[in-house]
Amino acid sequence: MKKWTEADILRLPAVIDIVTAGEILGIGRTQSYRLAKTGDFPVKTIRVGNRYKVPTALIRRHLHLDEFSIEGA
Repeated sequence: MKKWTEADILRLPAVIDIVTAGEILGIGRTQSYRLAKTGDFPVKTIRVGNRYKVPTALIRRHLHLDEFSIEGA
């Protein structure tokens, strides 16, 4: 599992897949899908066909990341 830094998270596109969101939050692939299916994923997910998407703004908010506090800045 990748170690995500604040700078990595702030560089993400507006919407990411459930696996990436789970990885950022320390949740494995299978558990991420289970939580999304039951509506218990830590942030709101968006169902697009048979896929789950997560707005990165919700991930940043959940992690209390300030867009202007990039590491090393």
